[in-house]
Amino acid sequence: MSSNADINNRPDYDHVIQDIADYVLNFEVSSEEALDTARNCLLDTLGCGLLALRFPECTKHLGPMVQGTFVPNGARVPGTSLKLDPIKAAWDIGCIIRWLDYNDTWLAAEWGHPSDNLGGILAVADHLSQVRLSKGDRPLMMREVLEAMIMAHEIQGVIALENSFNRVGLCHVLLVRVASTAVVTKMMGGNREQIMAAISHAWVDGSALRTYRHAPNTGSRKSWAAGDATSRAVRLADMSMRGEMGIPSVLTAVQWGFYDVSFSKTNQNQALKPEAERQFSFSQKYGTYVMENILFKISFPSEFHAQTAAEAAVILHPLVKTRLADIQHIVVRTHESAIRIISKSGSLANSADRDHCLQYMVAVPLAFGGLRAEHYEDEFHAAHPIIDELRDKMEIVEDKRFSAEYLEADKRSIANAIQVFFKDGSSTEEVLVEYPLGHRRRREEGIPLLQQKFKANLASRFPHQQCKKISTLCKDQAALERTPVNRFMDLFVIA
Repeated sequence: MSSNADINNRPDYDHVIQDIADYVLNFEVSSEEALDTARNCLLDTLGCGLLALRFPECTKHLGPMVQGTFVPNGARVPGTSLKLDPIKAAWDIGCIIRWLDYNDTWLAAEWGHPSDNLGGILAVADHLSQVRLSKGDRPLMMREVLEAMIMAHEIQGVIALENSFNRVGLCHVLLVRVASTAVVTKMMGGNREQIMAAISHAWVDGSALRTYRHAPNTGSRKSWAAGDATSRAVRLADMSMRGEMGIPSVLTAVQWGFYDVSFSKTNQNQALKPEAERQFSFSQKYGTYVMENILFKISFPSEFHAQTAAEAAVILHPLVKTRLADIQHIVVRTHESAIRIISKSGSLANSADRDHCLQYMVAVPLAFGGLRAEHYEDEFHAAHPIIDELRDKMEIVEDKRFSAEYLEADKRSIANAIQVFFKDGSSTEEVLVEYPLGHRRRREEGIPLLQQKFKANLASRFPHQQCKKISTLCKDQAALERTPVNRFMDLFVIA
């Protein structure tokens, strides 16, 4: 036998893939907390998508690839009159819900926004429901959408707990593609083999680079990247359902697999890690943990590592608003992840650059008492030079306790503290906020405000009676769960 030949014994699917497939096929969602949180996640995510429709830079991406295309039983894009094939509908829904960076977040070794998976879930559920009705069959119910959301959140979030893709330069939307692929293949009726085949293709696609999220290249791609990922998931699911073969050892194949190609180096100048460090690490099984602990963005449309910083700045605003010119310097104590991804100096080129700048997201509420999506726009920035003046006066300091408690499973804090010092030697007290309003520890305080946010976002798009009908349904867990998906989507159509 030649020693210059590969051994071509086809392996079983990697255990990571098998575990995901078994979870989506066999796990039964029984957690009332997870279902209730999923409902709030659904309404908040859709509300953020409706608000994004006010921004032309977002809406220019929407619509069919070929104008005038008619799609029988097309999936609807909430807040529009569009009826698209489910692949493009997933792209559009994913784009609008992520555009303003204003809904849920997951922070661990890897970061991300599990609600991004709703693009694929909702597009497929709407299309399938209409197809089933056209054949006289039962449509999907919104309970099934909530369960799919819980599972997609769990897959993305559990993988992210101990596996940092950002440290090897990869973007977290890879996990959106993987999670969406798993749940939408199941929704389409996929069996275990078909689900595993689809997931394997999600991994073999590799990952986008994170460079569009960081200085000096931060730009609008970060606002549509997740839509692209969840849309790709729908395509891969469809291919698998048509019989496309899988790639069983896509992760573990020597030299050619994901671990060796994409997960093996911290940077190109370092040697390969030991094999054990090149594979994913898991601290727990899939369940409902992620949805139950998801972080909501309630007060500010800002990158989540800055949420508590913006809250602290709002608290300080009354104390500094008449003394902005007298500020000597500002000290921001924060955690390592915030420093690594959103602390930046120098000019900010666009709104996407600004909503991922810690200093900008502190300066605006310090000066103006709040932080809204409009505050990132070019016109606002150009009209208020005080923002950059304050940025230049900031000192960003890592607090080791903040960094440690950010990763502790029973805390998951996202702490920031701010103190302002004046030229006359006086200073404010330091304002510390350890847990943002959208944290699980602040649910009782946060959920009523989340619902108010949803109503305000509905009002940005629909007349009063339609807003009332939607909000009444979304507030009733039992009524929402038994609503057919197509009927739910009907409520969000603009004629």
